[in-house]
Parts: sequence; structure tokens; C-alpha cells
Amino acid sequence: MTGTTDDTNGQSADANSVKERASEDGALEEASFVEYGIEDKPPTGESVLLGFQHYLTMIGANIAVPLALAGAMEMPADQTAQFVGTFFVVSGLATLAQTTVGNRYPIVQGATFSMLAPALAIIGVIGGGWRVTLLELQGAVIAAAAVEVLVGYLGLMGRLKKYLSPVVIAPTIALIGLSLFNVPQITATNQNWWLVGLTVGLIVLFSQYLDNHRAFRLFPVLLGVVSAWLIAAILSVTGFYAPGTPGHVALGQVASADPIQPVMPLQWGMPRFTLPYIIGMFAGVVASMIESFGDYHAVARLSGVGAPSRKRIDHGIGMEGVASVFAGIMGTGNGSTSYSENIGAIGLTGVASRYVVQIGAVLMLVVGFVGYFGQLVATIPSPIVGGLFIAMFGQIAAVGLSNLKYVDLDSQRNLFIVGFAMFAGLAIPAYIGGLGTAEQSGAELFQQGLANVAVLGPALGTDLVANTLYVILGTGMAVGGFVAFFLDNTVEGTREERGLEAWDAITEDESDFESAIDRLGSGRGSDPTKAD
Repeated sequence: MTGTTDDTNGQSADANSVKERASEDGALEEASFVEYGIEDKPPTGESVLLGFQHYLTMIGANIAVPLALAGAMEMPADQTAQFVGTFFVVSGLATLAQTTVGNRYPIVQGATFSMLAPALAIIGVIGGGWRVTLLELQGAVIAAAAVEVLVGYLGLMGRLKKYLSPVVIAPTIALIGLSLFNVPQITATNQNWWLVGLTVGLIVLFSQYLDNHRAFRLFPVLLGVVSAWLIAAILSVTGFYAPGTPGHVALGQVASADPIQPVMPLQWGMPRFTLPYIIGMFAGVVASMIESFGDYHAVARLSGVGAPSRKRIDHGIGMEGVASVFAGIMGTGNGSTSYSENIGAIGLTGVASRYVVQIGAVLMLVVGFVGYFGQLVATIPSPIVGGLFIAMFGQIAAVGLSNLKYVDLDSQRNLFIVGFAMFAGLAIPAYIGGLGTAEQSGAELFQQGLANVAVLGPALGTDLVANTLYVILGTGMAVGGFVAFFLDNTVEGTREERGLEAWDAITEDESDFESAIDRLGSGRGSDPTKAD
């Protein structure tokens, strides 16, 4: 591959020289805005408030994913409450695992948008009842995440580091947000656009125009959603929004909820394992790994420490795989990944304490078992969720594109690869999603089309191959990520041009990270208050 023709010794020498120059320039010095570093342990009372704050910044995403899945599967409201609670339980436990025995960064774990797109594609193929659909999603997540565990703990992700430049990561993450523009909560034919606009307007107001006030700067999504929900609730009580119409808030459901909801493994039944769905979901897992790869670099930079080593990356990805397997067993139909919102909170507040994030994880774990909370979330009207999606999906796309700061944007090579990958990641899934008639589903028409291909038709037209390709080609980040990966590693380009040297310059040494096993072997255990 001409994009990576440097030999190993040459790469090491180049990386060391770049790192020396970065050190001389002060690029590796601790950021001055960090108020609490990774190893710091603020007072307990302050840590509780700061930990809750960390989770408030990502609560919108951790609500958005289950609501999107529940809506697509047509899950009943009472089950949706338990479904949402399950996501918070998984998020709390996954965060504790990652910060204690994983990569040990102060990074929140939660539901992933990268697995939402293939999940919605799978739901479109199945078209059955919500419980059957969810069991299929669970099986797909468990099997696909098991591969992620192997990728992480066998060190494969670290070895792929030299092939995953910002040129690949940027369009892949961007397509996570861009490919979700047409979810039902946004494009429904009976949409309440007044309520959608109110939600978006409030989030924009708090986050952009009133961001000089600390409360607005930290909680724009929460304040926007809660304000819109209160207005919709008042209009529902006064009869302006009738039951069953977009915008109606069913407050009676909250009062009838169980105080404690029984969130437990296999609560919906035994998962089902169907190979085409597993392969389709694995495309989302790959996108999640690439997204987390970028997140690790971002949280390290904002925490004032060197960029992650191969060893830290491998332990982080491996633990995310373990957490995703656990999520599938618990019944989320989704996986677990690192959260960019939490990383943004570190940049805003300067609070990068691992201990603070762990306190927040415990709070979220407890909240997941409270039935009133889950049912309250389930009453959020679809138009408000749509407004939340419009605000958040665009930000996810922007986070992905921000990785291009490391590459040479005057390079025609880079511009072509990023642009082509993003366009392919939008156009091909749009074509796949447009298939289907009143008589035949899109999956059936796609399979028939493959079966008619000369020579290869008998092989391509089988259920396994056709359904697998249908799900993958219908997932934007899978298409765009593959295109970018292939071109970036075959089209000639220097390491500096591709942004790899910029990442090498801020990367920590392999000896700087100690895993939980290393710490136990040294007799220090996994106490997060002790320095690495």
C-alpha cells in the first residue's frame, strides 16, 4: 500500500524526532486550563455535583438512542420506561469498568449512535413485533461486540493505528451524524414543527447566545429539552394537545409507574443470532471503534496529558467490547462507546478527574432502577426528540470533521478522499433506503437485483449475502469508512500530509500506561487515586 510504505525503523525515527520537536515547543506540557487533573480527587460533595454534571452533558444522547430504537420498533410506553432505565444501568457499569480497569481515562461510556444506524436498517428488514426485533438486535450486538473484545485485547486496534489517519476517522464519524437526518422523529409526515422548532431554538439559545452564563454553557441540551417538555405538558393538560397527537405529554403514565423497575439480564428473552444482522451490526462496531480512537486522543489532549499509546488504546477498545456484550445481554439492542459530550465538558470546565466521572457513574447506575425516571423520559413527545436529534446529530458530524485539523487541507489527495467518502456514505445508503414498494420490501427487491447479476447472481442472491450487503450498504459510516480506509492506504501520501505525524508528536510512551493487571502485579491494585 503506497500510503504506508515507510519501514518500521524509519517510522520510529520520524516519530521520535517529531516528538522531540513537540516537546521543545511545549506541545506536551499540561494544559493550563485543567482545574482537576486525571489523578486529582476533589472533596466528596463537590465531586458528586461535578460527577452529576458530567452525566448531564451526555444524558440527551443516552436518552435519544433508546427513544429512537423504541419508536422504530413501536415499543409500548410502559416497556420504553424500562428500556431507557436499562441504558442508564449499562452506562453506569460500563463507565466504572472503563475508568477502573480499561483505559483509565475520565471518559463516560454510553449508548452509541454508530450502532443506531445499522440497528434501524435491521429493524427495517425484520418488520416484526418489537420483542422479536429487539432479540435479533441483542444477538447482533453480542456477537459483533465479541469481535471487538478480541480486536482490543489481542492488540489489533493498536497495530491498525498507523493505518487509521484523521483522513479516515473524520468522514466516518461525521457520517454517524449525517446519516441519521431522516429518522422518523424528524421526518414524520404529521410532524409538529412548532414544537420541533421550539426545542432546537432553545438549545441554540442556551448553547450559543447565552453561553457566557456557566449553567447555560454546561447544560444547554438538558435545559432546552426540559423547557420544551414543560411547555408541551402545560398544553397537554389544558387540552391544546389531545391524546395521541404529536406533542401530547401523557403525565398519567408517570404516576402509574413502578417505583423500582426490574432491570436485569435477558429481561426480554433469549437473544437470537442471525448472521446477516451480526455482520451489519459489526459495521457499526467498527465505526464505534474508530470514533473511540479519536475520542481517546481528544480526552487526552483536553486533560493535559500525552495522546494515548497503543497499549492504552487496546485496553480501551477491549473494555468497550466487554461493555457492549454486557449491553446486549441486558437487552439494550445497542452497544457502549466513549462519549464526545463528556470530553467537551472537560474542555468547558477543566474538570478531568477520573474520580469525578466514577462518582457520576454510580449516580447514573442508581437512577436506572428508578421506574419514575424511566417513565418520565418515555413521556417526551416525538417532536421534542426530533428537535434534540437535529441539534445533536449535526454536532456529532462536526466532531468528526474537527479531526481534519491534523491533516494538510491544501492537499488535493486529502480533499478528494474525504469528500468522496462522505458523498458515497450518503448517496449509496439513500439509494438502498429508497428501495421497496407496497408489494415488496427493499430487502426483497435488493436480493432480486443481485440474483440477476450475470455469473455471480446465484452466489450474490442468497439470503445470507443479500441481507448482509443490504444492511452494510444501507449504513452510511460503513460505506464511507471503507471508502476512506481503502483510498487513504492506497493513494500515495506522506505521513505528515495524512496527519499521522501530528498524532505521533503528542503520543505518550508505551510505558506510561499501566493496565489493571500491571497494577496488580506491582502490588498497587487498581486504586484510581494513585498515580500511574
